[in-house]
Amino acid sequence: MSLNKLNPLDLSQPSIRALHLSWFAFFLSFMVWFSHAPLKPLIVETLAMSADQWKALLILNVALTIPARIVIGILVDKFGPRHVFSGLLCVSGLLCLGFASAQSFEQLALTRFMLGFVGAGFVIGIRMVGEWFPARQVGLAEGIYGGWGNFGSAASAFILPSLAVGVFGTFGGWRAAIACTGIIAIVYGLFYYWRARNTPKGSTYFKSKKSGGLEVSNKKDFWLYIAMNIPMYAILGVLAWRLGPSNISLLSQNLVYLMWVILIALFAFQFSQIYRVNKEMLEHGVPEHDKYEFKQVAVLNWAYFVTFGSELAVVSMLPAFFLETFTQLSLAEAGLLGGAFAFMNLVARPGGGWISDNFGRRRSMSIFIGGLAVGYFVLSQIDGGWPVALAVLAVMCCSFFVQAGEGAVFAMVPLIKRRMTGQIAGMTGAYGNVGAVTYLTAFSFMDASTFFLIIAGSAVATFFLVQMLTEPQGHMSEMMPDGTIQRIELT
Repeated sequence: MSLNKLNPLDLSQPSIRALHLSWFAFFLSFMVWFSHAPLKPLIVETLAMSADQWKALLILNVALTIPARIVIGILVDKFGPRHVFSGLLCVSGLLCLGFASAQSFEQLALTRFMLGFVGAGFVIGIRMVGEWFPARQVGLAEGIYGGWGNFGSAASAFILPSLAVGVFGTFGGWRAAIACTGIIAIVYGLFYYWRARNTPKGSTYFKSKKSGGLEVSNKKDFWLYIAMNIPMYAILGVLAWRLGPSNISLLSQNLVYLMWVILIALFAFQFSQIYRVNKEMLEHGVPEHDKYEFKQVAVLNWAYFVTFGSELAVVSMLPAFFLETFTQLSLAEAGLLGGAFAFMNLVARPGGGWISDNFGRRRSMSIFIGGLAVGYFVLSQIDGGWPVALAVLAVMCCSFFVQAGEGAVFAMVPLIKRRMTGQIAGMTGAYGNVGAVTYLTAFSFMDASTFFLIIAGSAVATFFLVQMLTEPQGHMSEMMPDGTIQRIELT
């Protein structure tokens, strides 16, 4: 296979087989994660849920993914993608079966909250693909992984309403449709363990020197790293308040206070872990060959906040938005049209990675984030007077820039520090979920038009942050098990 060309149809190449094994695992994790969204009317009717309870369910679905992506990133760097992806699929499949059999809103809320962990599956494949492809191909490869895998949410919107109504209508309806995704995830988790390998034959799987936090290169980066952890805890605190008695009333006020105390304690614990990991650096510095700029991680985090964060929020509400805006649509039709946003993942995210590989990391990301700001502004203007076809076209154009931006972000993530790729991907991915919870919390207070405008405004701010990115050049260095230094080319 040429170093300059990547042919995803060439299954004779072990790297291509690893790519396909991984994107489909990610695809299934997203099917499980968003299996509830297109089935809203059926679930609400079965359990007599209120509108506030449904919005709470949407927020809970993405909340746990924030810490989960951090945890999964650490586990991937320590144990490798093969073990972690297999375990995640099997456990999430069981939780999916629990959601399908829930008999009360409280049971739905608990299992949906726990299913937020499956959203961390994305992080695993980022490290896997980064191991199998060289720097000049990694953007496209990560784009294929992320784009084709992300299509799992669209597949849920396309397939599950028809299964629930047309196939399983007399045999449990939405419950049977959702249970199917869980069973498939379990079976494929076992298959992935059997067939996947962490690295090409003869390659070294670099592991972090210490676990518990990212290693940084100087004191300034240490404090920036600490500051970048604050929004993850803050948005979970806002979520606890949103679920409290003054809003949705899922939690008592005392439980809200308890959640806040736990979050403060967790932040203090994480601070201690980050200090432990970086204590030697703070006292003695870091060898020149081992340095990297944490600023790169911070900018990528905020870029993913506005790209993937907005996608998660929008795919959660878009089927219902179409159903309520265009009253002539059926449930299946609204689910199909709502899936149009995620449908663009098939080409947009690989396209964003390829453009990043060939035309510059910062320039491509700037174009995509600027484009999504314009796209969300256009979506804010949609109302029942629009032709449905024009509304769908606007959604797909906006989603192209959103998902191409995601591809550009993760085209750069594996080029920062190889042994910490899982943790960097985990933190960046977690910021996507911080964005999702932030946007969905905002959505619970406002109409769809204002919601889209909020996203557009945050994209404009992120555009200026992206200008701070430094293009990765030359090589990164990693320590081999025998103590020698290996240069990993970035061109």
